[in-house]
Formats: sequence, structure tokens, C-alpha cells
Amino acid sequence: MRRTVAIINNRFLTNFYKKNPITKPFSSIKNMSSNVDIVQQQCGFKNPRLVVKKVLAKQQKEGDGAVVRRSIGRLELKHLDPFLMLDEFSVSPPAGFPDHPHRGFETVTYMLQGSFSHQDFAGHKGIIGTGDVQWMTAGRGIIHSEMPIGEGSQTGLQLWINLSSKDKMIEPRYQELLREDIKKAEKDGVEVRIIAGESMGVRSPVYTRTPTMFLDFTLKPGAHLQQSIPEAWNSFVYVIEGEGIFGSLNSSPASAHHVLVLNFGDGLNVWNKSVAPLRFVLIGGQPLNEPVAQYGPFVMNTKAEIDQTIEDYQFCRNGFEKAKYWKSHQVG
Repeated sequence: MRRTVAIINNRFLTNFYKKNPITKPFSSIKNMSSNVDIVQQQCGFKNPRLVVKKVLAKQQKEGDGAVVRRSIGRLELKHLDPFLMLDEFSVSPPAGFPDHPHRGFETVTYMLQGSFSHQDFAGHKGIIGTGDVQWMTAGRGIIHSEMPIGEGSQTGLQLWINLSSKDKMIEPRYQELLREDIKKAEKDGVEVRIIAGESMGVRSPVYTRTPTMFLDFTLKPGAHLQQSIPEAWNSFVYVIEGEGIFGSLNSSPASAHHVLVLNFGDGLNVWNKSVAPLRFVLIGGQPLNEPVAQYGPFVMNTKAEIDQTIEDYQFCRNGFEKAKYWKSHQVG
């Protein structure tokens, strides 16, 4: 998908914590020192993760007549290492994302409702249907199109995950999962679809070059979730539908289209105190801790590398050779 120019600050959490010291959870407990065991028992973790930033995804136009709700990748949250962008898209034909390039990162497309047609200049093409996932490693370069199929609005999530400097120029590759092939688990009113990582003892077969977890949870009314997260990873929640309490019982409920940035810790607690189901994705990843330079759909480590990428794209070389004669064709 086409993006505006952005130079990414790679130290968001460090700076955010300095400016916004985290208050203690369960402030209503008067004697915290004597009630540590009570807190840990209630939370289920030694160091439960709390919400440190809440951002509402706002609608904006992208591609050719498409509308997205962007959360990560906006001024309020430029990026969360290793994540560069998160869009919730809603697209009706003839709008869409026609031929456009990528280099230096991965895109994860997760269809919530409807179907998208995908084509690229290497001859790969197919349909991503409701509940399906396409995990694309753009690497040294790809040009592709993503266009909706069928009547009405086609909705989903697209996540951009950065690649380390050693992986930015690898050959493009795909991992595709059909809805029925995505592993699931269910317990005590909590259902999870495990796109990447592990939950309830079930692990996804998806290989994540940048270590990543991507879990789709649905909580019935009254349900409580406890999900472990590697302590050194950055993580966030994006609420798809419903309303939930995240991190601490003292937290205000969060509703649909909000991204919740979590602090560091060993796991997340979520409660559904409402009368309707709560659905959200929990996404986490190991920080790369590398400089990031971004120009629209090109993500490298330095401005010089961005300049080289623009030249490569313009002159169809170093990974973009097939762009010279390729153009997508309409499907459906």
C-alpha cells in the first residue's frame, strides 16, 4: 500500500517512559508492600504489562480511493520497533491498492471479511479470503497489487514488520495460511487464532524472520485472559470489536479502533466486563534496535540506502528488474 514520507524515531518506548513514569497498578490498595502476593495472584504474572499509550485509529485515504484506519504509523505513534505500521482497511471495488513497490520489510495481510486479489511481478498471484493470512517478505524488492473482490466492503488488517539490516536485501518470499489451516485454541470463554507465536500451548507454523507474535482473541462476556509475552519484546493490542479492560482492573475500558501500547513485563491480563463479545489482536515483536529511514514503501537504515532504492526502482535494477514490463490485470 502506498505511504507518505516518514522518518521513523527508533527510541519511542525509551523516551515515552522517561516523560511518562508508569504509575503503580491497583492504586486503591493502601499498603502495596504487604499486598504484593494479592496483586500477583490476581494478575497471574510477576510483572504484568500495563497500557502506557492509547491511540484512536483515524480514517485516511490510501491507494486508489481506499480508506484505512491507521494507528501505528501516524504522528501520535510513528512506530513501535519492529512494527512500522498498522492499518485496518475497508475497501469496496473499484477502489484498492494497484501496482506499487516495497523494499526492506514484511507485510502481513489478515482478512477479517471479504476477499482480496493479489498479484506481483514475479508471477505470484492468488486470493486472500475471509480469515486467511498472507505473510509477505518484500526483501530486496517486489511490485504487487492488492485489489478487493466482490460486492460491498472488504475489510482486514495490514501490519508492516521491519527487517534487520542483514535481511533487507533477501529474495522475496510468501507464507500463506487459509482460514481452516490457522491453529485455534479455546478455554474458559476465550478463543484464540494463532497466526504467529504461541498461545494456550498451541504454536503457529509461521516462520517469523523478525521474532513476532500475532494472536487474534475473542472473549465472551465475563471472560478473563492471561497471555504470556516475552519480557524484552515490544507489544500492543488493537481492538477490533467490543470493549475490554486491558492490563489492570483499574484501567478504563478500551473500545474498537484503539491501539494500546503496553509496557514491558511477562504477560497481559484482559477482562471482558461487557455484555457483548470482545475481539482484539495482540501483537508483539523483538526490537531490532537499528536506525530506520523510510520513504513511503521503502524502509532501510540510512538515507543513502533510500536514495539507492529509489534509483533501483526508477531504473528497474537490483531486485526491480521485472518491473520494466509488468503490469497487473483485473480479476473478477
